[in-house]
Amino acid sequence: MSALSRPRKIRPSKPPTRRSRWFERITASIALLNLLLVAFDLSYIRFRDLYLKQLPALTQWYGDTFKGIEPERTTSAYLDVVSQLEEQVSQTGLQSEATQDLLQDLRDRSVAIIDENPFQVADKTGTLERIKNLMRERVSTDSSKEAFSTFWSRGYLAESGWADSIAFFDSKIQPLIETNYYRPVWEDGEPLDQFWLLDQWFIYFFAIELALRTLIISRRYQGTSWLDAILLRWYDLFLLLPFWRWLRVIPVIARINHSNLINLDPLRSRINRLVISNIAVELTEIIVLRIVTQAQNLIREGEVSKWLVKPELGQKYIDLNDVDEIEAISSRLTSLLVYQVLPEVKPEIDNVIQHSITNAVNKTPVYQGLQSIPGMANLPDQITQQIASEVSKNAYEALTGRSKIKQEPNSPKS
Repeated sequence: MSALSRPRKIRPSKPPTRRSRWFERITASIALLNLLLVAFDLSYIRFRDLYLKQLPALTQWYGDTFKGIEPERTTSAYLDVVSQLEEQVSQTGLQSEATQDLLQDLRDRSVAIIDENPFQVADKTGTLERIKNLMRERVSTDSSKEAFSTFWSRGYLAESGWADSIAFFDSKIQPLIETNYYRPVWEDGEPLDQFWLLDQWFIYFFAIELALRTLIISRRYQGTSWLDAILLRWYDLFLLLPFWRWLRVIPVIARINHSNLINLDPLRSRINRLVISNIAVELTEIIVLRIVTQAQNLIREGEVSKWLVKPELGQKYIDLNDVDEIEAISSRLTSLLVYQVLPEVKPEIDNVIQHSITNAVNKTPVYQGLQSIPGMANLPDQITQQIASEVSKNAYEALTGRSKIKQEPNSPKS
């Protein structure tokens, strides 16, 4: 096969030019915006009350447009009657017959709300319980129905003061009632959700972008198929999924790191230290336990005594001055090994451990995936190097600690 017809291998991408860097930053910003919208959508129902306090107009518009949220009829009508009562009292006072009719209407509606619980549809029964607790504390009674009946009475409002009582309702009770809502349900039993109307434009954008990237790569490198070109940006496929939208955090992080839109090095360093420290501690425990277990087996089988005493030569152990010479010699050898020999061979031990960990990591699919993410190609090698260093360091510190503990109680008496 001639050199001209030979397929060209895909080479690592060249350093981005100024124009391409700006394009990468723009697309990364769009991906980040899409991820923030996804996070807002996923958390909207759970944190709607919080969003309603901070951004009431935006929250109501988003809920009405994409979640199909409507005011709940029972609670909305209740607040309308309260507004009518405030207007009537300002015109005719508490003693008028029209005011008495509105108060009676509110008492009846309060009992109906407690019995029917219109908050249950929105899964906000806890909000109704909080309203009842506030009313019971306000009127000093144990019955929620009695509390509402007392509160919406001419005698109580006149005695406690109309201005103070209605201010309490407007500031404490009304905001809680306003959080209730009604959400339509599809025929499949799932609540109405039209986030796709907004999300589809992002999906179209990233689909076109991925198609253009694939076309450019397949034309730039001869012999590269569309599938190979797509696999180079495999993480971008998560941007095209209309489900499992939380997975879009993967391509967003990759794009931000590739475009240097946000400096992720401090975060990556912290994650590396956390992972490395956990793995190093576990490996250290395994290594130290294996060393101690092997030493115990040798002592239990009598191998150490054979090496030191050499009974085949006719030498026997002699106890002089109440000192165990065999144990003293063992402690001395251990001290020489730990404090003089190991520090000299530590670099070789680090290389052996790193080689073993690298061989094990190379076989995992996670390593292959990290290699394809921009900016992460050298991360596995850095991690294995740091793990090897931490393991040998922790193992050496553990051995020196055990050596000190063994030497102190067995030191010769003066």
